[in-house]
Amino acid sequence: MKPLPLFLWLCVSGWVSAAPVALFDGRTFAGWDGDTNRTWRIVEGALVGGSLETTVPQNEFVATRASFTNFVLRLKFKIEGAEGFVNGGVQVRSQRIPNHNEMIGYQADIGNEWYGCLYDESRRNKVLARPDPAAVTRAVKPGDWNDYEIRCEGPRVRLAINGVPMVDYTETDVSLAQWGRIGLQVHGGGKTRISYRDLTVETLP
Repeated sequence: MKPLPLFLWLCVSGWVSAAPVALFDGRTFAGWDGDTNRTWRIVEGALVGGSLETTVPQNEFVATRASFTNFVLRLKFKIEGAEGFVNGGVQVRSQRIPNHNEMIGYQADIGNEWYGCLYDESRRNKVLARPDPAAVTRAVKPGDWNDYEIRCEGPRVRLAINGVPMVDYTETDVSLAQWGRIGLQVHGGGKTRISYRDLTVETLP
């Protein structure tokens, strides 16, 4: 049997990361689940949750059906709203709570005073790491499209917005699963509209 070329052998062995692949086709909810009847819709190639006319009654998530362990997630987000709690976030290494609207796991937060925070959603219910406010001011474009990069490698989670590092967190609780689904949140309690597009995931060894 002819040996594999070195590059292919490294890929098969997990030493080389896979090329980024699209998580969302821009047209359908294929590969995703959530409240797609009322809360989530597709507008001009983006996943859009919430409304500027009515208050979002509770947290809602649209989530991948697939799970991921070590990866780099890249996406663009835009959040709008001026009434109530205007907030959203990106779940990683997360799971849905059975028969409930919530997800449990790490969240890369979005919203005033929350941009770039790593929050532990529905688990420890606290901020695990908070960025330097000066970095947030320098990075975020309010009301416009922003790039979010979320890198998960082993127990380490790193966040960056528009290329500016936000937080670098290492999990010390070995009992917590370091794998799970990717979810997009619109937070309840505000007249909020949040949009996500250009989602890609790059699998790491």
